Amino acid sequence: MAHPGFFQRQASARRNTGLLVALFLAAVVIITLLVCLVGYLVTRSEYTGLAFADWLLSRHGLYTAIAVVALIGIGSLIRWADLSGGGERVAKMVGARAIDPATRDTDERRLRNIVEEMSIASGISVPELYVMDHETGINAFVAGYTPGEAVMVVTHGALTQLTRDELQGVVGHEFSHVLNGDMRLNVRLIAILAGILMIGQIGAFLLRASFHRSHVSSHSSRDRRGQAVFGLVGLALLVIGYVGVFFGRLIQSAVSRQREMLADASSVQFTRNPEGIAGALFKIGLKGGYLDTTSHASDMNHMCFGESARMKFAALLASHPPVQERIEAIQPGMFARLRSRLRDSEPGSALRSMGSHQTSETSADTAHGAVSGFSAASPRASTSPLNTRPSADISTTVGTVNKRSEDYAVDLLNRLPSTFRNLLYTRAGAIQLCYALLIYQLPESSQQKRLALVTANALFAPNADLLNKLLPALTSLGEAVRFPALELAMPALRKLDPDERNQLMSCTEVLIRADNRLSLYELAMHTFLRRHLAGDSARPVPVRHRSYRTVTDELQVLFSLMARAGARQGIDSQGLFTEAMAGFTDGRKEPELLETVSIKHLRDALLVLNTLSPLLKPAILDACGHCVLADGEIKTTEYELIRLVADQLDCPMPPLAA
Repeated sequence: MAHPGFFQRQASARRNTGLLVALFLAAVVIITLLVCLVGYLVTRSEYTGLAFADWLLSRHGLYTAIAVVALIGIGSLIRWADLSGGGERVAKMVGARAIDPATRDTDERRLRNIVEEMSIASGISVPELYVMDHETGINAFVAGYTPGEAVMVVTHGALTQLTRDELQGVVGHEFSHVLNGDMRLNVRLIAILAGILMIGQIGAFLLRASFHRSHVSSHSSRDRRGQAVFGLVGLALLVIGYVGVFFGRLIQSAVSRQREMLADASSVQFTRNPEGIAGALFKIGLKGGYLDTTSHASDMNHMCFGESARMKFAALLASHPPVQERIEAIQPGMFARLRSRLRDSEPGSALRSMGSHQTSETSADTAHGAVSGFSAASPRASTSPLNTRPSADISTTVGTVNKRSEDYAVDLLNRLPSTFRNLLYTRAGAIQLCYALLIYQLPESSQQKRLALVTANALFAPNADLLNKLLPALTSLGEAVRFPALELAMPALRKLDPDERNQLMSCTEVLIRADNRLSLYELAMHTFLRRHLAGDSARPVPVRHRSYRTVTDELQVLFSLMARAGARQGIDSQGLFTEAMAGFTDGRKEPELLETVSIKHLRDALLVLNTLSPLLKPAILDACGHCVLADGEIKTTEYELIRLVADQLDCPMPPLAA
């Protein structure tokens, strides 16, 4: 049976959205009633003897309630529209700077290496990296609507004050938020908080305006009374605004605390090193992770690795559990060991000692991880992600990182020539990689003929100099490097504007169609690019189907392709197809194996299947795995096809299916 962890967490994230909406509506109702109460007290002289409930149903009461709800809604909608740019917009909102992929800064390169290792090992697209240069506190967050357009933001303090193991623990924590579907909820929460806080901001404005008018207006008794009422209304709204702040923090706490504990546990699972994330948390407890240079620290509190804003009633309203509680949940007794270690250090260099000291309790494997990437990585690196027989239930690998995938990720990045790797970080190099991946297995004369068919100008014209640096590396590294290389190039490809993305797709289609046949790899690559570079790739996918009955035609398309891909050495494709479809049909009419499956049919089918409830997706992946494992082994092209299906269903799969 497929392990439900990843898929259940995805479903839970969707349920949390419902909780968020319910809490928001409750806050709106209470704030509206409080504002109406102020309106009732201000206009009471006109409605002598009228009860508050009756006043609410009067014209003044209804207009006041409608105005309050409209203001809250407008505040949320404005911020929602402002954040429609996704993770990149959130990063710019807090003043973060994009890290150049080819940076020569030692700390920034260390972060990029850790992120790329974890991306390859988990099957998640490499996120854009940003740093908050003027923040000395230790903190980080991820933002975005989908994993494909996620950004990761870290503070300068996190880059410079954490060891590699500790920084890796923080990165693992943030990757968990990407995997668990928390990012979209976090961005939406920012918009909701903006609406709730709108009333308090209006109150502060009215209060300032009343003081200003008191200095510039005449001093008649009537004016003074008007100013006093104006100021009192402003003060009342400001107080109500603090009620909004209270509810906002309560909402943050309600949807965030448990997810932070889950992310801590996932970080330990990813890195195999509890001391890494525990050490980072301990340093936050000593130094703090507050964001002091942005006015959005409070808005971002629920998104960050640690508390980003100071607040009263922290025990009740904090978005994160106390640091000591988080450390003890990672490993009982860990907090006491870390505190003892600090006490034994020289008083004047406690933090500096923590930053450079490799603990005596860390295993030899952990020490190796400080050099090679993952703390549990073995010195004997795996050279292929497919060197062992995958599990029959392929869905068990989704959303996980295992030791083999860790080893493979570290080994792969170490084997990539530096020139090749640096080219993937540039737009021109990433475009030429797409061409190189489609022709590198052809004889040189055929390569030139294919490239001559691409008649694009400037950036999209085949570049001989760049191709000569890419093609030899692809040939020597082999098929297993194709998708990881494409993943590493995705941040650069995402920088293309919509017209440029369309041009890239057109140029790759020319190369694919040149021989009038479509290989499994060409199908996988084309669909992958289309999925991640389409104009709507950053939009969250809603759940539209909660039963297999409504997607039978789409399953027929997918399993026809997978059955034909897995039918070798006398294995009957029809039999494979029938076995794959078993359990997905109601038995009234068995679908037939399709003779051919076009790119369009597959793409349309996967788009529909992605709208299934998360809990229905693992069975589809396992049925695909059953087809390609029918002969007891999995070829690289078959694995790429499986990973393509998983990618299209928003199920990140690590390079090792073992």
